[in-house]
Amino acid sequence: MIASLWQQRSLLLAMTVRDIGGRYKGSAIGLAWSMAIPLLMLLVYTAVFGGIFKARWGGSGSTMDFSLQLFCGLLLHGMVAECLLRSPQKLIEHASYVKKVVFPLEILPVTGVGGALFHAVISLLLLLLVVLVLRGGLPITVLAVPVVLLSLLLFCLGISWFLAAITVYLRDVTQLTGLLATLLLFLSPIFYPIEMIPEAFRGLMAFNPLTVPVEQLRLVVLSAQWPQWPVLGLHGLASLVVAWLGYAWFQKTRKGFADVL
Repeated sequence: MIASLWQQRSLLLAMTVRDIGGRYKGSAIGLAWSMAIPLLMLLVYTAVFGGIFKARWGGSGSTMDFSLQLFCGLLLHGMVAECLLRSPQKLIEHASYVKKVVFPLEILPVTGVGGALFHAVISLLLLLLVVLVLRGGLPITVLAVPVVLLSLLLFCLGISWFLAAITVYLRDVTQLTGLLATLLLFLSPIFYPIEMIPEAFRGLMAFNPLTVPVEQLRLVVLSAQWPQWPVLGLHGLASLVVAWLGYAWFQKTRKGFADVL
């Protein structure tokens, strides 16, 4: 899996850049939308939950604190949601590539993950800028942010390979991924801290792929604490297994792609 991606790194980078640029082609402000959209969503959620519903993080704190905690969750959810929504269509949109015997099809879903990572990094830079302005500096623990992102990135690779492959044979998958993205938004500790979940159900949150990355990102950026390395390590190992299984499924099913498409 890793060797395949490394061998095709130049082509993968070129196609990812083209994929990102194609999304904003012809728009007036271009790539600025990648920063404007998360900022607008943050303002809307803050106005609704912080202003209208008077929500406070964990029942206390300021509206700004709630906004920062919320944004940490939203930027990681946006990364996963983009993979869920775009990866099922990758092979269908590039059917001409599927029919080329020598083309490395496995990089097509990865270009979508690369685009999702790009937008997540833009949102992260915006978050760090706000923290820098409001708190007068950034904690040294932000150096651990790439490790947190890597763990979730591996999971995104796995589900992207799996969804891209299975959608070739079962087009109904595209109808379910939008619902799944919405469910993840409300079933993950994004609008609320995990401590607010009843203790009897808190253990189930460990099976949510967003729980650990969201909680660890808040630790390193907002609480100035290093990640809980054992917890993050287990999540990374599980994500690596998901990535390998997704890649194996993709390679197992790719023989019939050209016939179906």
